[in-house]
Amino acid sequence: MILLEQNNRIITELLDLKFTNAKEGGKPDNVDAQFADFDGVLYHASNPDGDKTKIRLSISLKFFKELQEHGADALLRREYGSYLTTPEPGYNVSLLFDLTALPADHSGLIQKASMLKRNCFASVFEKYFEFQETGQEGQKRAVINYREDETMYIEAKADRVTVIFSTIFKDPDDVIIGKVFLQEFREGRKASQTAPAVLYSLGEPPLELRDQPGARVGENVGYITFVLFPRHTNKNARDNTIDLIHTFRDYLHYHIKCSKVYMHSRMRSKTNDFLKVLNRARPEVKLEKKTFSGRSYVPS
Repeated sequence: MILLEQNNRIITELLDLKFTNAKEGGKPDNVDAQFADFDGVLYHASNPDGDKTKIRLSISLKFFKELQEHGADALLRREYGSYLTTPEPGYNVSLLFDLTALPADHSGLIQKASMLKRNCFASVFEKYFEFQETGQEGQKRAVINYREDETMYIEAKADRVTVIFSTIFKDPDDVIIGKVFLQEFREGRKASQTAPAVLYSLGEPPLELRDQPGARVGENVGYITFVLFPRHTNKNARDNTIDLIHTFRDYLHYHIKCSKVYMHSRMRSKTNDFLKVLNRARPEVKLEKKTFSGRSYVPS
């Protein structure tokens, strides 16, 4: 299985190119790039007011207001400090980098900028991990509509944090492959007792969400539940937990698509092999030939 990168590769490569050029005394050039990420996230890198010595990186998340309810603004101030600037119109968060005042080692700054989406997501997880650590039960369940028809739910208990993803399988084949894929998570827990518990239900929400308004029901609706224990949510482990779990939906559907591509390629390969066998087995047609005198004969 392939782990998806937590950072955005385009941001990393773009900023590394521009920062390195600035450090080497090169002439700054125009920047205007729009690109997308998972979950409908959009980025825009540009020169504000045409100033080529500055690069503004903006991000748009359709569900950012829901993240703000769980402390996203405070977390972004903690992570980015003075690099935060007034958001560009049409975007939720903007970072501003001055090419004439870069730190001596800009690799850490680039890495942090490329994790902008992850850090927007992180606030809701950190909040509920803190609830669990301090034993604050009964807090309102977090509901993040991270895609148009898909939702993430987070709830804290004294001894665990439960994270539930709802997802839509647009193809009936995806339902079958998804079941097989998630079964591997259950098997994996048998090999590692420190792994979180993973539960999967299809068609109806799990018991934890039976009282949740808006929880979807349908043959193509799946619910994946992670039960995170203190060993996953303590301060030493939580960053890694957030890195992995916030991309789980993308990770699942990415591997479903990869599985379908692999099966199709194997089917094509087997079909080609079968056609070769058929071609070799085809009887040779004996053609009738004629001599110079006009007589017909069939070569033996």
